[in-house]
Amino acid sequence: MSKKIALITGANKGIGFETARQLAKLDIKVLLGARDEVKGKEAEATLVAEGLDVEFIHLDVDNLETHKSAANKILETYGKLDILVNNAGISLDKTNKASETPIETFRKTFDTNFFNLIALTQTVLPLIKKSDSGRIVNVSSMLGSSTLHADPESMLYNFKVPAYDISKSALNGFTTHLAYELKDDNIKVNSAHPGHVKTDMGGEGATLELEEGATTSVYLATLANDGPTGGFFFNQDRLPW
Repeated sequence: MSKKIALITGANKGIGFETARQLAKLDIKVLLGARDEVKGKEAEATLVAEGLDVEFIHLDVDNLETHKSAANKILETYGKLDILVNNAGISLDKTNKASETPIETFRKTFDTNFFNLIALTQTVLPLIKKSDSGRIVNVSSMLGSSTLHADPESMLYNFKVPAYDISKSALNGFTTHLAYELKDDNIKVNSAHPGHVKTDMGGEGATLELEEGATTSVYLATLANDGPTGGFFFNQDRLPW
């Protein structure tokens, strides 16, 4: 089919949900990846009521069997995948001290934010290679910038969330390596910083609305063929690794 197909993880709420809304408004068919069927179908119903072409698909980033079943469904129904937005993520940190962060917090955070994200990307990559212009967006965070964390003049210097931050640094590394691998395949891979957004994770002190938090992912998901790859962006501005 000629219509672009997008898959978004963690799409039943927050930034993922708003990203789905904005992409669907661009006449893109959006698959709402969610681990909870009830919440996923509620999200689907809300956006369908707005006249948008979306569909719930069962996908739990931490369940590799759902990676396979989702990929098979996409292959059988659409034959390709044009856009993957790796949006789902967790933050479990209870201390700002790396030396006191339990190893299990690191492991669980990395499983969701890094290892299982890679597993999903590898599973659906053959479908993305069937697209004329594949786009992979890894939703990272400015907190993953090692440059900013190491700079005493940076606004992040005194703000540390060890397991979460380091998982996003690792994700940024995956972005650069995958972008290099796919640079001749017309597939663009970039990391997105959504900003400090009013979500469950962003907390009460967040400054951006959901509409603003989705704009970077939407920009990177819809890049023209002469757009950037292997970069780290907030809106359309590059961030330091």
